[in-house]
Amino acid sequence: MAAVTGPDFLALQVRDVEASAAFYEEHLGLRRAPASPPGAVVFATTPVPLAVRAPLPGLDLDAVSPRPGAGVALWLHADDAQALHDALAAAGVEVLVPPADGPFGRTFTFADLDGYAVTVHDRA
Repeated sequence: MAAVTGPDFLALQVRDVEASAAFYEEHLGLRRAPASPPGAVVFATTPVPLAVRAPLPGLDLDAVSPRPGAGVALWLHADDAQALHDALAAAGVEVLVPPADGPFGRTFTFADLDGYAVTVHDRA
């Protein structure tokens, strides 16, 4: 039997691809990959590419409760989680869980434009 080797690509289905792409570029410093498929923006993240994309047919993000991706934990690494938190909070981004120190370094969770809960940590 063939085996899965691990995550290879992550995509968030969003209401407005360009607005979400701009959010991740402006607030998190992500860079677009050289090429993206239609209806999506892929970022040059490592070790796994992250993208924002138009919803698949039949998905109504406004009907998803309590927020899109509930039950999925999306964690991103940052060089300085506290500094990123402070910049996001100053920009009016909703912080769901305030910064705290833990086994993954300084961590906090924010909500993106579509309400996805994204946790940031700074331990390498």
